[in-house]
Amino acid sequence: MNFGDLMSETFNSLTGNKVRSGLTILGLVVGIASVIALVAIGEGSQAAVTQRFQSVGANQLTVRSSSPDAGAGQVRRAAGEIQSLTLADAEAIAALPNVSAVSPQSTGFAQLVAGSGNVNAQLMGVLPAYADINNLVTSSGNFITEHDYSSDTKAAVLGYQTAIDLFGDGVDPVGKRVRASSQQYTIIGVLQEKGASGFGQTDSAVFIPLSTYMRFVSNSKYVSSIVVTVSDQNQVDSVQGAISDLLLARHQIADSTLADFRIQNMADLLTAVTQTSGTFTTLLASIASISLLVGGIGIMNMMLTTVTERTREIGLRKAIGADESAISAQFLAESVMLTLIGGAVGILVGWAVAVFLAPSLLGTSAVVSWKAIALAAGVSALIGVVFGFYPARRAARMNPIEALRYQ
Repeated sequence: MNFGDLMSETFNSLTGNKVRSGLTILGLVVGIASVIALVAIGEGSQAAVTQRFQSVGANQLTVRSSSPDAGAGQVRRAAGEIQSLTLADAEAIAALPNVSAVSPQSTGFAQLVAGSGNVNAQLMGVLPAYADINNLVTSSGNFITEHDYSSDTKAAVLGYQTAIDLFGDGVDPVGKRVRASSQQYTIIGVLQEKGASGFGQTDSAVFIPLSTYMRFVSNSKYVSSIVVTVSDQNQVDSVQGAISDLLLARHQIADSTLADFRIQNMADLLTAVTQTSGTFTTLLASIASISLLVGGIGIMNMMLTTVTERTREIGLRKAIGADESAISAQFLAESVMLTLIGGAVGILVGWAVAVFLAPSLLGTSAVVSWKAIALAAGVSALIGVVFGFYPARRAARMNPIEALRYQ
């Protein structure tokens, strides 16, 4: 039997029982589509998380006040209870090699009141450089200036969501006043929507000059944290070590385990988050793969049923000279064709679900990679061979005399 005859016979056999063939293909479609869609959603989520961290900057270090490691039986104090970082520390860090920008800041929470609007928001005292370091852009007005900082001006810049919560959507609040922590501030700008990024919610915050925060809010010479931007991403680790050595010396701490600060490396955090997201994507794909196994069992069941129904046909073919390889090839071809059709339809369905339904249902953009599609196509073909081999082999080994006598 040549290849053309084999394909023609396979097509006629599968179309002879359209309902059974369709249901078998449907099982594979569900399995392949599930793998494609879930992997695409997982990779899309991973890409979104990575983009958010990169918008903050993988070349950033954040120095925070922290209590020393607690000994046995001792309770480690919360970071908010420790005050150890000063503006002088920030100036000393700025003088280190490979440090391109330094932004000390202080943070807290305050009840904001403007007219009938009332919202609890994060209150942040920052320098003018904070906007450049964190890629912040104002939609109206301007960010805090050097004049605001040097003059302890009671100026405020609202995050995107904070402005909406206080004044409503579409209202430009620049020039209006807002009360926070018993102090009145004049709104000088509103930020464009940023979305969740790093450790803070920029959209739900309000920014004032750091000097104003330290004088009227915290009444302290200490800052909450110092954000450091490294000029060369490859030098992040060395700069982190240099900052640690510098602060230990400035704070007169001989034992590093007693340090009253901690340094967070955004690059390390990004790597950890990426690995976690990758593990989650693999888990989703593994769960979806179970449906592929079910689809493969369905193919084997169908092919075994087909072999039983066509026992007399198999006996007749062998009686007129068909060898075992021809019989085996016939049934194996039917199994492979089923899986290829199911795989092709499953890829299209999975792609459609990932691209069109995932954003609307889950709010997450999906990334359909050619790697996932190639894997799904390869797995579908493998299923056809693996689960079709036993029925094909069983048909090929039938005794022609017993097959012809089968009722």
